[in-house]
Amino acid sequence: MSTATQGGSAAALAVEQNGINVIHESERKGTPRDLFWPWAAANISVFGIAYGAFLLYFGISFWQALLVGAIGIGVSFFFVGVIALAGKRGSAPTLVLSRAIFGVDGNRVPSILSWILTVGWETVLVSLAVLATSTVLAALGLDAGIGTQIVALVVVGALVIAAGVMGFDLIMRLQKWITIATGVLTIVYVVLVLPQIDLGAVLALPAGEAGAVIGGLVFMLTGFGLGWVNAAADYSRYLPRSASSRGVVAWTTFGASWAPALLLLVGLLLAGSSTTLLDAIGADPVGALSTILPTWFLVPFAIVAVLGFVGGAVLDIYSSGLSLLAAGLKLPRAAAVGIDGAIMVLGTIFVVFIAQDFFGPFQGFLITLGVPIAAWAGMFIADIILRKQPYADAELYDRGGRYGSVRWESIALLVVGTAIGWGFVSNAWASEAFAWQGYFLGAVGGLDGPFGGANLGVLFALVIGFAGYLLLGRAGVRRQDALGATSPVA
Repeated sequence: MSTATQGGSAAALAVEQNGINVIHESERKGTPRDLFWPWAAANISVFGIAYGAFLLYFGISFWQALLVGAIGIGVSFFFVGVIALAGKRGSAPTLVLSRAIFGVDGNRVPSILSWILTVGWETVLVSLAVLATSTVLAALGLDAGIGTQIVALVVVGALVIAAGVMGFDLIMRLQKWITIATGVLTIVYVVLVLPQIDLGAVLALPAGEAGAVIGGLVFMLTGFGLGWVNAAADYSRYLPRSASSRGVVAWTTFGASWAPALLLLVGLLLAGSSTTLLDAIGADPVGALSTILPTWFLVPFAIVAVLGFVGGAVLDIYSSGLSLLAAGLKLPRAAAVGIDGAIMVLGTIFVVFIAQDFFGPFQGFLITLGVPIAAWAGMFIADIILRKQPYADAELYDRGGRYGSVRWESIALLVVGTAIGWGFVSNAWASEAFAWQGYFLGAVGGLDGPFGGANLGVLFALVIGFAGYLLLGRAGVRRQDALGATSPVA
């Protein structure tokens, strides 16, 4: 074994000591191609097949769903790739680099939003892993009761928390093997379910109206890339600053999007072929997908399902810990991950043992948090476009530095984008907890109008954040660049 390999193995088995600090030059390593593995593992899940059914719930045709699915996946993960550039440029976590936009103290607001989103996602993914395990065991005629679900929760939760505590090096290695194993087993799954496809029934699905198409697009944006933008720089921050910028964007976008795009196609074909399967996926996505498999493949299916969910949850718990620290918690990174892990376990207990429905609350969660995150993402992308000089490392942690304590124009832009965005979304049907939203829908025909379910607010928030920051943030970025700028951004 080479010295380099031994060093890499040792690093993977040691708890990462870096938290929200800027990564030291001596620790920067790898190439943009390495970003393929974590993003692929986080998104190569059989849950991607379920999105085919979720899209058809909007009442659109196969071709409409395929189009908005491809656009939603590709565009949203391109946003992730662009924000990953900031990690390469600044060598710090996403929600630390965001301080250049909001100020050191003002950035606590998006940090808390990011933390809630990532904790929510990791809870959803671990819950699905537990449900997948019990469903497959029940199909095999084995005990799938509460005791089995508790064991599954302990095992999956421990794996996710342990990987998050160990940190970057272990995660990068783990995600590579999860991608390979999950990819192979997913291909087998697809081959086995091909006979279930009724192409005639799929192509006969009626087309939906414009509002339904836009609603499907927004759902895809929030369900994929907009759920990851707040973590985008966390995995590129270890790259040398001389690494290719195009490579960072390309490998992040490709790694994250190729599997969801293919799995969505399979999901559309399966869900469009059977109304029974279409209805079942909303209540238990993984359980429904297991019903069309031969018995001999149920155990491999459980493995592929659980590994896919673990791959996503590992990235989420790592980034949620960083977001919690960026929000101001004074603890070691590993301790922050432990706190998030405890919340994740409690949330999973609620989803698995108490909640009666999955799709409704899931969409409500995605859309509600998707609005402020979309506004934040628009601002961050605009900041990357405007910023011509490297970040001033030390001043990202100094409220008296060039980034200041609070940049009120950015806070105001986030608030305005969120307030307008929530006014143009509606999730009352998903849960009564979201009934307060949609207060501006009367301007587009009301809840029962053609755009009542389109959730235009997510798109409005994204545009407001992007265009507003290009207008209001330009002068501030120029002032920051002029103070001690050293060299152009690579």
